Amino acid sequence: MASKAPAKGKDAPTSGGISGFLAAYQQWISLGMRLLLAAMWLYYSLGKLGSPESNAQSVRDFKILPESLVTPFGYAQPYFEMALGILLILGLGTRLVAIFSALLLLVYIGGIISLGARGIAISCGCGGSGGLVAKGHTRYTLDVLRDLLFMVPAAWLIWKPASKLSLERALLGDPI
Repeated sequence: MASKAPAKGKDAPTSGGISGFLAAYQQWISLGMRLLLAAMWLYYSLGKLGSPESNAQSVRDFKILPESLVTPFGYAQPYFEMALGILLILGLGTRLVAIFSALLLLVYIGGIISLGARGIAISCGCGGSGGLVAKGHTRYTLDVLRDLLFMVPAAWLIWKPASKLSLERALLGDPI
């Protein structure tokens, strides 16, 4: 005899409160998180695409990578960021893109923290070109807080990648 209880998932009744709201609107929230993270990556990349040598200099100013990796990283970074943004807009590989986003943001946060720890005074170049700034005029705390804030949509999308208007969902169904 078949059970008449609704299947767990989209037909299951939702509870009230915040968990009911999140369950009812999860895919719309995920869409918002996708677009927010995509906007960040596109903003970060567009300022760098027009001046790759300037971006390579910004990477050099961090004094983390060996010189042999500075130029390849400086030239590839904006294209990688742009690809993450486009994939998020399309909703393709959302969980994987969110994982790469979180990892890249952690690298950026670690780089910014290391600047402060080593007493190097530069603008991080996030969303544009960086460069030397006078000591005491850095914004490292704000830069770290901003990147931590962008970890929220990345973490959400790792947890709940299924979203409305997703090409991946249209082609393959809901992600696991």
